[in-house]
Amino acid sequence: MSSISADTAENTIKINFTDLGLSEPLLKAVRDQGYDTPSPIQAQAIPAVISGRDVMAAAQTGTGKTAGFTLPLLEKLSQGGRLNKSPVKPNNVRALVLTPTRELAAQVSDSIATYGKYLNLHSTVVFGGVKINPQMMRLRQGVDVLVATPGRLMDLCNQKAVRFSQLEVLILDEADRMLDMGFIRDIKKIISLLPKQRQNLLFSATFSPDIRALAKSMVNNPLEISVNAENSTAEKVTQWLMAVDKKRKPALLTHLIKENNWQQVLVFTKTKHGANKLTKHLEAEGLTAAAIHGNKSQGARTKALASFKDGRVQVLVATDIAARGIDIDLLPQVVNFDLPNVPEDYVHRIGRTARAGNTGQAVSLVCNDELKLLWDIENVIQQHIERKVLDKFIPVNELGESRAIRSLKAKKPNNANKKKVEHKDGQHLSKGHKPQSNNGNKKRRSRPSNNKSDNR
Repeated sequence: MSSISADTAENTIKINFTDLGLSEPLLKAVRDQGYDTPSPIQAQAIPAVISGRDVMAAAQTGTGKTAGFTLPLLEKLSQGGRLNKSPVKPNNVRALVLTPTRELAAQVSDSIATYGKYLNLHSTVVFGGVKINPQMMRLRQGVDVLVATPGRLMDLCNQKAVRFSQLEVLILDEADRMLDMGFIRDIKKIISLLPKQRQNLLFSATFSPDIRALAKSMVNNPLEISVNAENSTAEKVTQWLMAVDKKRKPALLTHLIKENNWQQVLVFTKTKHGANKLTKHLEAEGLTAAAIHGNKSQGARTKALASFKDGRVQVLVATDIAARGIDIDLLPQVVNFDLPNVPEDYVHRIGRTARAGNTGQAVSLVCNDELKLLWDIENVIQQHIERKVLDKFIPVNELGESRAIRSLKAKKPNNANKKKVEHKDGQHLSKGHKPQSNNGNKKRRSRPSNNKSDNR
């Protein structure tokens, strides 16, 4: 296995998209979006994918991972691929992109449509929460690229609505979550149906040591690309926290929004019930708010996100279903109303702001019974989070001090049956250019839901 470090990636950022081996139709689509310089992950991944290498790529959220695999995939397929030269057969697919959630599946599908609009390629997306028959009808024609969530893909496989005899490329997006213990069984079932001779691409913001070991068992001599320290946070995110008693969190959040005139705020809660309860509180305080979580229908989630993006909703309250899916260039504020149980999820939550070269701030409201979670988060990001105080919200139950940051140690792979509790494409727009709009759903989520139907 070969690897490319952050230093190497930094040295290549000055090249242009024209240097990466992309054809003119793809370069035109890139220019339509106002991009001319690839992000570090794109500069390293695109040539490697085009050359046929298996790739494991890690980079911070908002750095262009989606385009890092979408562009070279479309290039390969438009040139005929390396395995199949004949047209795609009915119910067959040439490339399969697996995502952990339906929100992310829709986002990736939108990216494929954006960059492939000048190519004679066909793609479709399948996920749960909607009727399966229209998806089966689209697959009957055969598609070049299928974007899918594991549960719905297994449904289609069981009904013999999709075949993989022509498959050339398998892509796992947000591979750390896809290979988490909550998904590994479905992934193994799907992989057993695929041709052994194929290209494998794994893209993610983080690769924990145990997930890394599982991933490497699937790929062949992969090129490993890392353009940031594992679980590091973007430099342009200003992070701070406020200690507050648990019962006063809603009042503090309301105060911060009103006093600072925050017009677009993404708030993360730990539970679906908590998201609904907080949304009702904010609405009672005269703020426009909406909630998205696993118990909401796909239509309701899509509508809430659209309203948040266009400014009709000021506050979007979400569970971790949205941590890897909300793609808004200028989202200024992310608030952790509750700290996540899994410290790595903190990285993905705050990665919803400061995207595509912009700045943002991430605020955490922390009560004393979350101190252990705070320690874990600070240890994962290898830094202490600045603390701020408001006199009228000083907690009765004092939040303890942060502890010394410990150096991270690699974990040994553990196969025990355990359960764990991005963006625009990363480029800076050309000066004075407004990107063409592609109306699509662009959401992500961070962790598997306890409701299995939510992952389908």
